[in-house]
Amino acid sequence: MNSEEQEAHAVRLLPWAGQDGKPCYVLGDGSGYVSRMADGIESVQLGMSGDLLGHAAALLADRKITWVELHFLASRLSESLREVRRVAESRGSRLGAAEHDPDRVRPQHGEPGIGSR
Repeated sequence: MNSEEQEAHAVRLLPWAGQDGKPCYVLGDGSGYVSRMADGIESVQLGMSGDLLGHAAALLADRKITWVELHFLASRLSESLREVRRVAESRGSRLGAAEHDPDRVRPQHGEPGIGSR
């Protein structure tokens, strides 16, 4: 692969884990099937994290919350935080790659807005 081909292909951390929790990656220009599927999953994960935060606020405002409910909430918040962290790492590394090569043309993907959930 020559340097031009290498520039057209970036490594992307995917929003799901592989076997034994190991990170999964895709190599490409961001326009392929796996990249589009990853974009969709990231969008769902971010939307679900917003929903979960709303649920957490309501549940924590209830002074009659049980230990079981609190444990379940903490477990779901931990899962969501892990997913959102992976999305942030993936997007951050792609931003870093774009900073190193500002002339590189990258596909533009719409980001979910705060009010779009």
